[in-house]
Amino acid sequence: MLLILGALLMPAATAEAQPNTDWKLVVHGGAGTIERSKMTPQKDSAIRAALNRALETGSRILSSGGAALDAVEATVRVLEDDPNFNAGRGAVFTYDETHELDASIMDGRTRAAGAVAAVSATRNPIGLARAVMEKSPHVFLAGKGADRFSAEQGLPQVPNSYFSTPDRRRQLDAFKTKKVSALEIEYKYGTVGAVALDAKGHLAAATSTGGTTGKRWGRIGDSPVIGAGTYADDRACAVSATGTGEYFIRAGAAHEICARIRLKGEAPQVAADAVIKEIGGLGGDGGVIVLTPRGERVYSFNTKGMYRGMADKAGRSVAIYGDDDER
Repeated sequence: MLLILGALLMPAATAEAQPNTDWKLVVHGGAGTIERSKMTPQKDSAIRAALNRALETGSRILSSGGAALDAVEATVRVLEDDPNFNAGRGAVFTYDETHELDASIMDGRTRAAGAVAAVSATRNPIGLARAVMEKSPHVFLAGKGADRFSAEQGLPQVPNSYFSTPDRRRQLDAFKTKKVSALEIEYKYGTVGAVALDAKGHLAAATSTGGTTGKRWGRIGDSPVIGAGTYADDRACAVSATGTGEYFIRAGAAHEICARIRLKGEAPQVAADAVIKEIGGLGGDGGVIVLTPRGERVYSFNTKGMYRGMADKAGRSVAIYGDDDER
């Protein structure tokens, strides 16, 4: 389940970029009870194709010298537009049969960040998160205010029904009538995220989600919370998380991983595994993708599978199951 590529990382003294860096990109599409026996060949192929499309999109930007921030936004947009994932089109239903979407993005070069929660009309919430970062004096906007800001910025608007799919409707019906656990439903197709390292040595991270099926009372998970579901710091790493958000918030998961790398000098895999173990001890499930300024790429998850993939100048690879060889 756990993978690291590259040399061990020593803590960087400053946030200066690493010179002559080879670009890297890592994505995820959710973690959980993902098993071969429960996956149709058609769904397996669709997920792999979507991950490859996302990686191809971000790779084009990075291979041409583009910024990590642009790459993670574009990569996540592809996954938001794919109904196989719980983000953008294909987001889960709330208990009241609407969609409330969350997203965040962070620039490791400056630690500038933007986040939105419970938005209902922006086609690509990750673009709204970036607009908050670059076009407002704030980091985090939510609900009607975030929707109003989105419209004022001229971002593409859609009716809330745009995000609906028949599969998500069936999941809500099962949640309400059969008392199926939201976590049992969700973990097949979940939150999406990306981390990138550009040729100038800068990092960025982005995460987007529809939350949990049947969520109520304006529930917000870790995905839009800077330091919990998303974090990027050129001095240490970039992280995007997926899983039971309440536990990732309590652990400050994304920032905790970066802090362990930067302040304790831990290897990225050690730091990521320690935080995922802590979350498991609290009762939470999920995983993270991690990327360092030196190009080390890490997955860590305590579930049976995680939709994931990575790319660099040598090519792309994707995986789904816990024992999956990337291909």
